[in-house]
Amino acid sequence: MEIALFQPDIAGNVGTILRTAACFGVPAHIIEPCGFPFGDAALRRAGMDYAARANVRRHGNWDGFCGWSRGHGGRLVLLSTAGATPLPDFAFAHGDVLLFGSESAGVPPHVHAAADARVAIPMQSGFRSLNVAVAAGIALAEALRQTKGFPS
Repeated sequence: MEIALFQPDIAGNVGTILRTAACFGVPAHIIEPCGFPFGDAALRRAGMDYAARANVRRHGNWDGFCGWSRGHGGRLVLLSTAGATPLPDFAFAHGDVLLFGSESAGVPPHVHAAADARVAIPMQSGFRSLNVAVAAGIALAEALRQTKGFPS
């Protein structure tokens, strides 16, 4: 399992997600540009020392990430409020890459179309979305539960 963040806007959310990735031994990908100067100072507050221990790969743009993704061989699973499959009904597989959009804009249509699967976290009617770091934790926990990928 891996996590990918498409053009994230908020350093604190990225730090939180990198901390989660480090704790579960899951690689994380940052697809730039970011909405903040990417660096230790921007991530330190939320990620604390865990972010420094995360396995992070930066991609300069979507095309660079796609080049890596084609060679990776796993499915690209987009978490989206416009997802077609509710999270509890989706069957995760080893090697899946969980893709999350930016906080302000999500992902553009070409990124949405490139996903192998689209998954939504069910919420109460009338709510637009969860915080991206919360959504990443929920989706990653479910994916690891299904694939028995939790660290021992």
